[in-house]
Amino acid sequence: MKDIEISQACQMLDIREVAKKIDISDKDLILYGTTKAKIKDIKREPKAKLILVTAISPTIYGEGKTTVSIGLDDALCKLNKKSVVVLREPSMGPVFGMKGGATGGGYSQVVPMEDINLHFTGDFHAITAANNLLCAAIDNHIYQGNELDIQEVIFNRTLDVNDRELRHIGLSKRNDSFTITAASEIMALFCLAESLTDLKERLGKIIIGYNSKKEIIYAKDLKVEGAMVALLKEAFLPNLVQTLEQNPAIIHGGPFANIAHGCNSVVATKLGLQVADYVVTEAGFGADLGAEKFYDIKCRSAKLKVDCTVLVATIKALKYHGGVSKENIYDENKEALQKGLANLEKHYNNLKYYGKNIVVCLNKYDSDLAEEIELVKDFCTEKGIIMAISEAYLKGGTGAIDVANKVLQVIDDDNDFKLLYNDDVTIKEKIETVCRKIYGASFVEYSDTAEEKLRLLEDGRLSHLPVCIAKTQYSLSDDAKMVGVPVNFKVFVRDIEIYNGAGFITVLLGNIMRMPGLPKKPNYEKIDVVDDKIIGLD
Repeated sequence: MKDIEISQACQMLDIREVAKKIDISDKDLILYGTTKAKIKDIKREPKAKLILVTAISPTIYGEGKTTVSIGLDDALCKLNKKSVVVLREPSMGPVFGMKGGATGGGYSQVVPMEDINLHFTGDFHAITAANNLLCAAIDNHIYQGNELDIQEVIFNRTLDVNDRELRHIGLSKRNDSFTITAASEIMALFCLAESLTDLKERLGKIIIGYNSKKEIIYAKDLKVEGAMVALLKEAFLPNLVQTLEQNPAIIHGGPFANIAHGCNSVVATKLGLQVADYVVTEAGFGADLGAEKFYDIKCRSAKLKVDCTVLVATIKALKYHGGVSKENIYDENKEALQKGLANLEKHYNNLKYYGKNIVVCLNKYDSDLAEEIELVKDFCTEKGIIMAISEAYLKGGTGAIDVANKVLQVIDDDNDFKLLYNDDVTIKEKIETVCRKIYGASFVEYSDTAEEKLRLLEDGRLSHLPVCIAKTQYSLSDDAKMVGVPVNFKVFVRDIEIYNGAGFITVLLGNIMRMPGLPKKPNYEKIDVVDDKIIGLD
């Protein structure tokens, strides 16, 4: 059965019954039918252990972080642990583009799958609307006389669809561009805000542009932040759904990890920590992107600490990083697999900068050969790495019991959690620490534009902010073709932008784009409605 067929065949529990499993009553819910709900603001003492799921460098095959995360949560529940999985909402860009659905796979999914992958509870639309209200306010202010003397606008419009033609557009008085909603500053700050008051303050701090004296103009100067909060008020409440095994799942926010910080909302994570004993969450793409930003941006901002990190790998991905082509990926190739293990080791060693409680999870496929699995096991044993195997895709929570047991084995130990850099070092030091330690770069080169913006940020006393480095997800470098573990390479800092509302500095490497394009064979060609059922969201 296909993923969507499995999800449509499952028996969902009434969402009010799901809520009771984590001691949330009907009065704390805003119902969206019987299968999903918003959770009102709950104030309890946080008590849960936080488990972060990340992965080696991504490939075209998908490593299955979401599948492993959901399976691990279901497995913990099977072991009679009070656990909840907290995930991001899918962006419709990848859903209609390359990826299709993003709610897990096989028998390790969250449901209702079609709703979550499409409009869900309207959160993405609210974020898009708030973003574009600010853009409309900017251009209206200019049209109505421009009292603020806006001469340069640096805040742009957004849309939750991949559309390369919107990278550059012409307006009546100036040029503009679109960012995909998941990469927007509104999405980033929405997911880092801890209350509506905090959200309003962050929205007001957005830098929209400069006047003729090169002085900063903020969103609050347009008196629009209150209306933006009004648009986001209900969207700010986390969403409750369930896994195929009827366990609670909280889903909220959806920033990309190759461009933004790639983590679900702080309010959702902290809610999970209040209502469960274990919280399983994930960070987007590979550990060099999502996990680094989870630690250095989200944990720094929200004062969170991770108790255990799960690093996901697949045989296919390891062989790909060992140099195997797509056409030969299913052929036995121990030499390439051995070579590809260097990517796993690099990510594992990177994670040790942040803490010591790490479990490597091999996400098993039917195509994996027994000899290949043994090779990975032997490698982990030799390196002293705790390894588990997940078969959650085929077996649900039962298939992730090994992962759950290995996590429980280490999670009560002191993780010695720490961040990669301190707030008080320069912006360049932060950039180069990430590029050298996490990516393995030997040199960092800056464009003239980036150098000038760095000087302005340092002069403006903004160097205390963390950096959010935007680069390709497919390589540790800024070149997608450099798979495995590149050596003796440089990264190129093309541009620097201040996401003042979100509270970080965005660093653009290489040719990374914030409005993706659609592939030659987009996934939307497979999506349809047949006999009143949606198909193709796999």
